[in-house]
Amino acid sequence: MVQLIVGKKGKGKTKHLLDKVNAEVQSVSGNIVYLDKSTKHMYELNNKIRLIDVPSYKIMNSEQFVGFVSGIISQDHDLEQMYFDSFLKIACLENNDVEPIIKELEVLSEAFKVSFVLSISLDEDELPASVKDKIIVSL
Repeated sequence: MVQLIVGKKGKGKTKHLLDKVNAEVQSVSGNIVYLDKSTKHMYELNNKIRLIDVPSYKIMNSEQFVGFVSGIISQDHDLEQMYFDSFLKIACLENNDVEPIIKELEVLSEAFKVSFVLSISLDEDELPASVKDKIIVSL
């Protein structure tokens, strides 16, 4: 399952994402990973959540990002959820179509039973119609 939190920059998507991940850590039996563009939110996350600073891994394009996510999944058989803050930035998708990568994440989700929650700095009306059913919060 892929879920989206959408809205322009500065609308409060990160707060929604942090609240959701910190609430979920109480109820999941497996592991949670939080991918971000920095370690700025390290102290806002429950210590059971693994924070990964994506830019330190020198990812250059969206294909490398999907490979990076696949590698994380392959190394943790107890992984249940992944949260992506600043998705457009960490996935190298600024000014690009998000639909193909969301579809690839959907395939990974179904194959490995990992759910994804993405924070995307776009308004709902800027997203392709095919992904609008995945929106859980629109700011």
